[in-house]
Amino acid sequence: MAIGEYKPGLEGVPATQSNISYVDGQAGLLEYRGIRIEDLCKYSNFLETSYLLIFGDLPKAIQLNEFEHDITHRRRIKYRIRDMIKSFPDNAHPMDALQTSVAALGMFYPLGNFHDLDYIYQATVRLLAKVPTMVAAFHMMRQGNDPVMPRDDLDYASNFLYMLNEKVPDPLAARIFDVCLTLHAEHTVNASTFAALVTASTLTDPYAVMTSAIGTLAGPLHGGANEEVMNMLEEIGSVDNVTSYLQRKIERKEKLMGFGHRIYKVKDPRAIVLQGLVHELFDKFGHDPYYDVALELEKQAYEKLASKGIHPNVDFYSGLVYKKLGIPSNLFTTIFAIARVPGWLAHWKEQLSDNRLFRPTQMYTGLHDVTYVPINER
Repeated sequence: MAIGEYKPGLEGVPATQSNISYVDGQAGLLEYRGIRIEDLCKYSNFLETSYLLIFGDLPKAIQLNEFEHDITHRRRIKYRIRDMIKSFPDNAHPMDALQTSVAALGMFYPLGNFHDLDYIYQATVRLLAKVPTMVAAFHMMRQGNDPVMPRDDLDYASNFLYMLNEKVPDPLAARIFDVCLTLHAEHTVNASTFAALVTASTLTDPYAVMTSAIGTLAGPLHGGANEEVMNMLEEIGSVDNVTSYLQRKIERKEKLMGFGHRIYKVKDPRAIVLQGLVHELFDKFGHDPYYDVALELEKQAYEKLASKGIHPNVDFYSGLVYKKLGIPSNLFTTIFAIARVPGWLAHWKEQLSDNRLFRPTQMYTGLHDVTYVPINER
């Protein structure tokens, strides 16, 4: 890239150095701290993976037990936060409710010393603990119900699903949800992580950093895509309508939700794992006809778009998994946010270790020496 060359969207422009995660878009490879995502999904769990991302190494048993204990016993939220959530409009989008709640959370925990490892640790466990509680609380209260209190005897994934409807989930459902969280936990410097880095570089508090990232994730070109995928599958309706729908999208040069990625030029490895989870869910809880629509759409899209490097991304199958788990579609992006908290925190912590304020430049395309015209002469 030539010096001074303009790159729309900063595509391919290195903005930072990081050892948190690695992506090879040609090989379909994703690693967290050097460990392949497939291995973490098979052998680890979300909180162990979170520890790995944030602190750099897999924890010893005593470290993981302490980490899990500290998160479990910080799940409850202040009653003032709960009362604020109760006042939100019932038709507010859950991502807006979450962004507002996390911003408010920061007022209860003053900015501390970034060189104090205990301050970083406490903020980390607090955010991991409370973000799911706030998502579930808004979901219940917008239906006119009191929020469901978290249960200390349930693991991270089981507790969140429990707070959504006050039913302890099937162990298979909880395990699959935990894998979903692990898959979404981190993905290099994407839009929301970059927003987190820019905000972190000002040395504001971590709650403002998370608020910035959540607001960025909410967009349909980023985290909101999984919600749009389900809307697309419902719009198509049946396998018989796939051909005409896809042809119409191609002719109009419109984006096909759940396909394509800025980095991956093959099928997203996370989509491959998610597709396996779909089969596990259907084997136990019954088939979903929209999966047939998705399979046919992937097949036909492969024939027409694969040569352009357009393949299913992580959003294409995640909505089908969440739907089978009983999660409403307008909560899908908040699930993404819950999962991405450890990734954002890892980059926040890394930014603090060698901070420099982000201040990119621009290429000015406007006028010069324009004469001011008085208002009565315009």
